[in-house]
Amino acid sequence: MAHAVIAVFPGTFDPITLGHQDLIRRSALLFQTVVVAVAAAHHKKTLFTLEERLETVRAVFAPLGNVRVEPFTGLVRDFAVAQGASVMVRGVRSVTDFDYEAQLAGMNRALAPDVDTLFLTPDARYQFISSTLVREIATLQGDVQQFVDPLVHQRLLDKLKA
Repeated sequence: MAHAVIAVFPGTFDPITLGHQDLIRRSALLFQTVVVAVAAAHHKKTLFTLEERLETVRAVFAPLGNVRVEPFTGLVRDFAVAQGASVMVRGVRSVTDFDYEAQLAGMNRALAPDVDTLFLTPDARYQFISSTLVREIATLQGDVQQFVDPLVHQRLLDKLKA
């Protein structure tokens, strides 16, 4: 049973992976509303445009009525507060991820004391998947079908043909 809480799940999602999907689906079981916050990522060179990433993430989560997908720029703390969120969900695959995420959580807590950070680990099947690795393998014509949703896989193939 979902609690009457709004949670934000931020990321670049370039592309969204099965690991992201696992964490967001599980978050949707825990919270009344999950806002997937797709970062404009001005500091990164992305394969997909912001609009393409938004469209893809929306398509993947269309069946889930309590998941909303929104773009954001600036501090995720400001976005979370603007959404009325009291929780930020972050995925942690490894000790290295935890180290970095713990620092971010501390900073976010100092900046927005009313927003807690919840760490979730992905299902063991997805523990090693990252968007960076998926992009790199796909760019080198490797098969990434097992790491992403079929819709995402097709969009990767189409993008890399262009």
